[in-house]
Amino acid sequence: MENGNSVGIVSYGAYVPQYRIAPGEIGRVWGADGEAMGKSLFVLRKSVPAPDEDTITISTEALRVALARGRIDPQDIGAIYVGSESHPYAVKPTATVVAQAVGATPYLTAADFEFACKAGTAAIQTCMGLVASGMIRYGVAIGSDTSQGAPGDALEYSASAGGAAFVIGREGMIARINTTQSYTTDTPDFWRREGQRYPSHSGRFTGEPAFFRHVGECARKIMERCSTQPADYTHVVFHQPNGKFPTRMGKALGFSDEQMRWGLVTPYIGNTYSGAALIGLANVLDHARPGDRVLVVGYGSGAGSDAFDLTVTDGISSYDRSTGTPVQEFLEGGVPLNYSVYAKFRGKIHLGGSSA
Repeated sequence: MENGNSVGIVSYGAYVPQYRIAPGEIGRVWGADGEAMGKSLFVLRKSVPAPDEDTITISTEALRVALARGRIDPQDIGAIYVGSESHPYAVKPTATVVAQAVGATPYLTAADFEFACKAGTAAIQTCMGLVASGMIRYGVAIGSDTSQGAPGDALEYSASAGGAAFVIGREGMIARINTTQSYTTDTPDFWRREGQRYPSHSGRFTGEPAFFRHVGECARKIMERCSTQPADYTHVVFHQPNGKFPTRMGKALGFSDEQMRWGLVTPYIGNTYSGAALIGLANVLDHARPGDRVLVVGYGSGAGSDAFDLTVTDGISSYDRSTGTPVQEFLEGGVPLNYSVYAKFRGKIHLGGSSA
């Protein structure tokens, strides 16, 4: 989709819960070498939501930061879409609660998006279309999750929590979205049926035919359309189920460690699922300068990939980040937990009653 009407990112905000647990602590409980697992995945620690935090609270906090930074009147928002695979309710939208919490109701459209970890990038594409058509002034796209991993499963070493919100519009852009590209197939690498507490995955199948194929093809196609090469980008952000996959993907495509530096966040906070690529983009924008070109390639199991080619505008120089926490502080900070408290926070302990 070409961006002929010039829309882009007007403001953004991110939020990551303060608690952290290390792979070594998880492995200790399950009799596994957690430190070796963490090194293999390139995940040093992961975020853990507090008992009173969920996709709604994370989304609301991220959006409040974005609105304050951009000095945006919530009543000017025409759409709010929340992408997640951990919506608190099976039937009751997250987006309406978030809209009410920030004062954007009642004259807007709101909906929840689901496409594994790329629901947030799909929301950005939808907002782009609505803004470009003139139907709305501002659209909000959020990627947020409190991701799930079964006790002792490989996912438990990386599944974490966090999210980012982006306000899409025409006025006061800090990053222009030049174009977007998607690549989609039916590839069953990861799934969770209705009523299942934890997702299932197909192990190594999630790599080559799933993540690497979709991200690689989508990245190559958008660069072909833009007549660009890896060297033309200052920053690149990939979806990051761990630190290993995006690093390998970047090298295969020809990107350097320096280009991937700010966009790689999972090693320090874990896999935030729908928030992963978007928190990486938020960190890039925290460090970006006018004229920087950014490539973002998201991925969602099932499977699909969305890519964006962006150019940072002069507006970034006067952008006010005094509200909210810089992403880098989320990556460097955190309160450590042991497994017992982590299990309590994540509801992994279930007390069964006895029948009389």
